[in-house]
Parts: sequence; structure tokens; C-alpha cells
Amino acid sequence: MTRLYDDPATFTEDMVTGFVAAHPDHVRRVPGGVVRSRPARAGKVAVVTGGGSGHYPAFCGVVGPGFADGAVIGNIFTSPSAADACSVARSADRGAGVIFSFGNYAGDNMNFGLAVERLQREGIRAHNVVVTDDVASAPAGEATKRRGVVGDFVVFKVASAAAEEGYDFDEVVRVAEHANARTRSLGVAFDGCTLPGQDHPLFEVPEGRMGLGLGIHGEPGVSETAMPSASELATTLVDGLLAEAPAEGGRVTAILNGLGATKYEELFVVWGTVSRLLAEAGVEVVAPEVGELVTSLDMAGCSLTLTWLDEELERLWLAPADTPAYRRGTVAPSTSDVEVAEAVAPEPEVVVAPEAGQATSAEVVGALHAIANLLRDNEDELGRLDAIAGDGDHGRGMTRGSAAAVEAAEHAAADGVGPAAVLVAAGDAWASKAGGTSGVLWGAALRSFGDLLPDDRAVTAADLAAGAEAALAAVQRLGRAELGDKTLVDALVPFADDLRGAVDEGCGGAVAWRRAAAVATKAAAATADLRPRTGRARPLADRSVGTPDPGATSLALVLTRVGELLDGAACAADSEGGEQQ
Repeated sequence: MTRLYDDPATFTEDMVTGFVAAHPDHVRRVPGGVVRSRPARAGKVAVVTGGGSGHYPAFCGVVGPGFADGAVIGNIFTSPSAADACSVARSADRGAGVIFSFGNYAGDNMNFGLAVERLQREGIRAHNVVVTDDVASAPAGEATKRRGVVGDFVVFKVASAAAEEGYDFDEVVRVAEHANARTRSLGVAFDGCTLPGQDHPLFEVPEGRMGLGLGIHGEPGVSETAMPSASELATTLVDGLLAEAPAEGGRVTAILNGLGATKYEELFVVWGTVSRLLAEAGVEVVAPEVGELVTSLDMAGCSLTLTWLDEELERLWLAPADTPAYRRGTVAPSTSDVEVAEAVAPEPEVVVAPEAGQATSAEVVGALHAIANLLRDNEDELGRLDAIAGDGDHGRGMTRGSAAAVEAAEHAAADGVGPAAVLVAAGDAWASKAGGTSGVLWGAALRSFGDLLPDDRAVTAADLAAGAEAALAAVQRLGRAELGDKTLVDALVPFADDLRGAVDEGCGGAVAWRRAAAVATKAAAATADLRPRTGRARPLADRSVGTPDPGATSLALVLTRVGELLDGAACAADSEGGEQQ
């Protein structure tokens, strides 16, 4: 159990404060994460890692000479936002471009993908290297669907060492992708982890059993088996990885990784058998690591990672590094010509809109308040649904995102902008603070909806339908999910379709919205019968059957609440002699 915290909602921020205070010679804080205290030499390619927190020493613990130039830090088990990724990248850039590297999770792909697009528009060359080493999460023929787990560490180290040696941008990308292609991991769980403020783990493994093929975000294994002895576990891990060994190469590096609650002594017992089995298979191990390198809070479990080496990969793996959590050899003194300076937050985008009545903007702010309260009240239940086959962070992420949206909306309304600009500001804040897949999707949906609302006249039913269709288009463009994938799209598509149909039939806005929200609620409940085909729940598809999708559920809750607010506004307008829209 995670016992030490002040406010669970600010656990990550508080952690980063303490981490930076403990390692001022290695890192300094910037908006969205940390970068090296003393920047690298001018003209060096920057390697920036990133992901949710809860995995220390990944990702911030490996920032320093010979390793990463910066780390983007998301909330626990939640992708950092695109805005945070851009902020860290700008601080880390030394004029030769920025290469992000992270594990293969939907939220990370979306947010870092958006960050690359934004940086390139600013003239900063950027590229993503996605790690896909977890053999349990997809078959060999679908390697691009595999999760990134402890193989992250190897890919980050190799890419960083290459950049430190002076490789150019394309060559750093090449060697990082080469390392990923030759890296395989397999993990097991003995018990789940507990998020700060929670009184129960994200999942439990029955007594005498072990979960095989766990993720590092609090996900349970893809299957269960009887709890083995240390030697039996070593055999399972080695056999599982050697079955996918590349055709060439008999030299590997290895990481036997503890996930947070499995102690070093236990790992050494397992490693004794692992090393013997590899030797018997004719595999020579070079500079192995046994310990905690990529954790999952207090999860009990371990994993084995093998990277098949060639001369280049071996040299880069053995290259010196000096970071808060990982040191190897002696790193030459920095030749940086830049003094350490206080980080300056990027200028916020100024949202400008035509003049509009404050009352309309105030109504939007009030609606966002109601949504935030609703999501806060349902945080535990949404987290419970998400923990069935995911990482349990959906409720917390929705709470953080909606709270940030309210704050941004209040500031925008105070500046005198109209309802459309208020929603755009709220959407950007939601994406920035919630992080993860849901954060970026909700942020894009609110922004797209707001873009189509008028600021110079009353909102009509047709405007609502057009806004819903724009929100759906943005969600599907970013998430690439379709009907039947068991995502929020399964509720949003029928909502948008029914809303348009009701408007075309002549229904007023409030009536049409309530009808469509009821359709979305029914569709969200029906996702319980689906198997996820995309996102973090896909590797645990069977476990998910029988439980509705948390994203579709939260969407249906919000749509229903908005319908109630629209109905109340329409009734008030009628009582004053106004015309229901």
C-alpha cells in the first residue's frame, strides 16, 4: 500500500518537488517534468523520455549525462499531456532536434504524437520512438501492438548513449528502433499495487496463484497459473523469451526487474537460475542488471528483459552514464556553454473571441462546474471499472481534467470572451492536466465542440448537433477507435447520430440532447458485452467482458448531466416568455 502522501491529488507534483530537491546536481524542474541541471553541448540531439509517474527510477531517475536529457512526468500511470511534452522538449533542445521515447500505450502515443506535430510547426525537429517489448501483450506477428515495459530502459539507454557520442538525428532514431526490435520482456505479478489515497489494490492475485504477463501500470496479468518456486519462475521467464530470440546473435544483456515490492534478495535467487539457464542455452550475458529499474508503485512481481546485442548495441549499453538512479563508468565533464537558468513557462495561448454576453459564458462555466462535481462524485466507481482490465486511473484523471477545465473556463470568462472561447480554453486545460488517453480525447472534443458554437447569437439545436459531430470526428482522428472497439466512441457515435436525427425531426435542443443522452447511456451499458480491441485494456480483453467501458460510462454520465442542465435552462426561458431552443 502507498501510505506516505499529503494530498493524493497532488502526489505527483509533491514527488517531483522532493526529487528535484534531492538531486539538484542532476536535474532541474521545468513545466511538465525535469531536464538536466547543466544542459548538454550545443548541437547534441536531445533524448527525452516520458510517461506516467509511479515507475521510479523510470523515467525522471535517468536524466543526466550519458542518459536522457529530460523526462516528461505524467500523473500516476497516466500519460503526460502534449503541452507538458512540448515544454520539456523546448528546454532540452540543443539545436539538433528532440527524440521522444516511451512505452506503447494509447495515451502516450496520442500526446507525444501531438507534441511532435507542434514542435515541428515551431521549427524544432522531433520524432517518437515507441517501445514494444512485452511478448505477453500481443503475438509475434503483431509486435507493433505490444506494450512497452522494462525494455524502455534499454532503448532509452542505447539512444541516449548514441546521442552523447555525437550521432546525428536520423542515426539516433535508427539505433533506438534497432534496440527495440531486438528486445523482449516477460513479467509476472504476485499482487497488485495501491494508488495513493486508496484502501485497496488495483487488482488481487488469488492465494497460491501468479499473474503472467502483467503491465507496468497496475494492470493484472493476462493469465493466471499456480505460484511457482524461484527456479520454476526462472524457467518460465527464460523459456518465454528464448522462444522469440532473433535468428542471429548469442550475446544479450539482461534485466531482472523488481516491480516495487519484490526485494533484491528474492531477485538474486531467481537470477541464479536465469543465468544458468541462459548459459546452458548458449547465450552469453553482458553486464546484466538485477534490481528495480521500472517499477509499478508497490506491485509485487518481477520481469525479465533480454536484448540481443551486436557490436554497436553492446558498446552503447556499456557507455558511461551519471544520473540520480543509474550510474556506469565515468562521464567526462560537460562542455556545455550554457549556464543553468530558471525555467520559464511557455507563454499561454491567448484565446480571442468576438464580444458576447457574460451570462452565456457564465452558463458554460456553471455547466463545467456541474460536470466536475459529477465526475468527482463518481471517481471511485470509474476507477473501479478501469481497474478490471486497465490501470484504474480513469476516475482520477477525469476528476483532475474537469477541475482544470473549470479553472481555465473561469479565467476565460473573466476576460470577457464568449462561450465558444470558454469551451476551447477548458478543453486545452482538460487535456493538459488530465493527461492520458482520456485527457487528450476529452480536451480535443471540448475544443472541437467549442469551435462550432456561435459567440454572436443564441445556440440552436443545429449548433449542438454540429458540435457533437465535430467532437466525434476529433476523437476518432486522434484515438483511431471505431464502433465495437470498447471505448468512449461506442457511446459517442450513437449520441451524435441520434442527436442529429432528433434535430432533423424538429426537436428542440434540450429535448434532442436528452433523447440522445439516453441512447448513449444504453450504448455505454452495452459495452459490457464487448471485448476491447484497442487501448490499454486490449491485452486483458477476456477479463473486461461483463464490465462496461469506463470511458463510455463517464461520457454517458456527462451527457446526461448536460441534458438536465439544458432542460433547466429551457424551462427558465419558457417561464420568462423566452423561446425554447
